[in-house]
Amino acid sequence: MDNSEPTGHYILYGSYASYYTAKNRVYLRKKGIPFLERLPSDPRFRNYIRPTSGSHRIPQLETPEGEVLQDSTVIFDALEARFPEIPALPTTPRLRFIAHLMELLGSEGLVGLAWRYRWFPEHNLHFVKMDFGRSFKPQGTDEELLHYGNLIADRMLSRGNLNHDASVFEEMAQSYGTLLDLLEAHFQQYPFMLGGHPSIADYSLMGALHAHMGRDPVPLHFMQQRAPRVFRWVEHMNTPEIQSPEFPNTPIEYAAEDQVPRTFMAVVKHILDEQGQRFVREAHLYNKHVEATQPKPGSLISDEDQPQVSSDDQAGFGAGVINIWLLQRSLSFFHRLGAEDQSLCRQMLAQIGYEDLLNVEIKLPPQRIGNRFHYHMMRES
Repeated sequence: MDNSEPTGHYILYGSYASYYTAKNRVYLRKKGIPFLERLPSDPRFRNYIRPTSGSHRIPQLETPEGEVLQDSTVIFDALEARFPEIPALPTTPRLRFIAHLMELLGSEGLVGLAWRYRWFPEHNLHFVKMDFGRSFKPQGTDEELLHYGNLIADRMLSRGNLNHDASVFEEMAQSYGTLLDLLEAHFQQYPFMLGGHPSIADYSLMGALHAHMGRDPVPLHFMQQRAPRVFRWVEHMNTPEIQSPEFPNTPIEYAAEDQVPRTFMAVVKHILDEQGQRFVREAHLYNKHVEATQPKPGSLISDEDQPQVSSDDQAGFGAGVINIWLLQRSLSFFHRLGAEDQSLCRQMLAQIGYEDLLNVEIKLPPQRIGNRFHYHMMRES
């Protein structure tokens, strides 16, 4: 097949070891969207997908028309418009707001913990390296898989220094254990995060709770021993069925009367307790960057597909533009609500001590155009 010709299928390019691929895979399955999955070693990924998107990152989705979508949220947005059945976003204000907020908290809020849990324990490393190696040479020998796995491991470990002090691992285990305990309590009552219907809130957690901590040996064992209901949810999320056998009488509906389950709000609070200040700090840093550089609205933030911005007085700390973009999505939805619905959302966050998050203002918020971020004057819709 000519590399410029569309394939006629939805094709997800990714791997089982990939944090963000896990989100899209379960989304496609739960939505019932027919798709094929291919590894990044597939020649078409190198010859057509990467040049078309301008990015080497996974996941990427090729549509039947040959369009290439990169970034989980971009993929979700495009497919929701085409496949409205089993909607990933609720329509009521509080449920939808919290679903948008989980686009940030679920994915970016847990990526650091998941990354450390993957690369800190030595008992993970052989599995992880072989798993990455298989993604690049699936029929290779053990020696070849380990070779490619070492290349990936070296690249990943170069992104941050791992402190192997025992106290660091204890801190990680406490954070992960608390998250599992809160989710375990939730899954005693509900099959999904927002009731009887899967949503973005579920998909956003799958990178951490499946690709990393639901497959890598050390965190997987911890999950199975401490939180069997969470492990069962991970299993169920990887099937196309919506209604689980544990909840045969629960209707496939979002929670009634726009009520976000209290057990899930406890999960939201836990992530905000650990990561909320970082995201607010990044928003302030982004604003400082905009003030200092006075960019032209609509101009390119960076030629990188996942840029960071910084300021002179914040040495060593940068604001991830994708985090600003995701935060702005939830804030934009909030600001489009009527006064009564805004009040309800404020009350919901006030109950967990985070009403001030709604007061964050982002100057020239980033807008994603053609797999790159641009400055934009208006709030995104």
